[in-house]
Amino acid sequence: MRGQCRRGVKVFLASLAAAVFLSGCKSEIPIVSEIRESKAYTMPQSMIVVATERNRYQQLYTSQIWGVELPEGQTFEVYLVEQVREFLHEMKRLNLLAGSRGITLNGGEKEEARKAAEEYFASLTEEDISYMGVTEEDVRIMYEEYCLSNKVVEELTKDLNLEISDSEAKVIEVDQIVLSDRAAAEEVLLEAQAEGADFQALAREYSEEGVTQRKMGRGEAPGPGEEAAFSLSVGEISSVVEENGKYYIFRCVNDYDEEATQERKAGLYRERKKEAFDQIYSQFKEEKPVVFNSEMWKDVKFSKEDKTTTTNFFEIYKKYFSD
Repeated sequence: MRGQCRRGVKVFLASLAAAVFLSGCKSEIPIVSEIRESKAYTMPQSMIVVATERNRYQQLYTSQIWGVELPEGQTFEVYLVEQVREFLHEMKRLNLLAGSRGITLNGGEKEEARKAAEEYFASLTEEDISYMGVTEEDVRIMYEEYCLSNKVVEELTKDLNLEISDSEAKVIEVDQIVLSDRAAAEEVLLEAQAEGADFQALAREYSEEGVTQRKMGRGEAPGPGEEAAFSLSVGEISSVVEENGKYYIFRCVNDYDEEATQERKAGLYRERKKEAFDQIYSQFKEEKPVVFNSEMWKDVKFSKEDKTTTTNFFEIYKKYFSD
């Protein structure tokens, strides 16, 4: 929610949760070999996340948001509760997966969860505690479960070859002129190649697209245009390149944007890691299906009369557990 869990700890739990709304970013439950009902979280434990997300949205949009109807005819209140429920179910399934692989929290991680729970519980008002019905033990359990759901991703992908090279992630910056007529493009190219020509000024004058300067990541849009742009050194101008009925002229501004490349490299690594983990996780869900009792969710309602204000469950988590 708003990339909630503050994109969590920037791990895949946010991506795995339905609609990936919590960023950010799952207690020993027996593994089952056939569909059966399995206990997920208690209402107070679930309400920690419910309250966190309710209050974040209410701070942004006021309590009027709970009556807003979405295109499908569903109220935003119902939608948000459903998304929290899916998030918690995914967290529990990840804990089941951890149990099946013998992955557990070590003593240090449990101690950090305890300290996080102590800090979070101390931050709650009487109204928060009354709204959630929560104890410090409930908070500790949820921090441990969230930590383990993140840890299982790391443990099951740590030995995979997920390396991304700088070349693969490379980002460059170019000026561009885009025209719909080849003859016109060839004439503009001659002007651009003239001594002392101002390519940017020509782009502003002739280009039929508003964007005259752009960053390009290798592999983002494979084709003649990308190939031509990546072959240039700083200051070089390409020939006229045809792609999808348009005619492009590129001038290289930066043939290696280091900061953008490293940022993209990290993003590609996360994507590759998620894809690798998704294969493991999808197979596990098929082999070990679990149905969760959803009766308790029917009573979750939001009201402007609710006095809860807590919003920092995931922020406190990040203080004790690094990305």
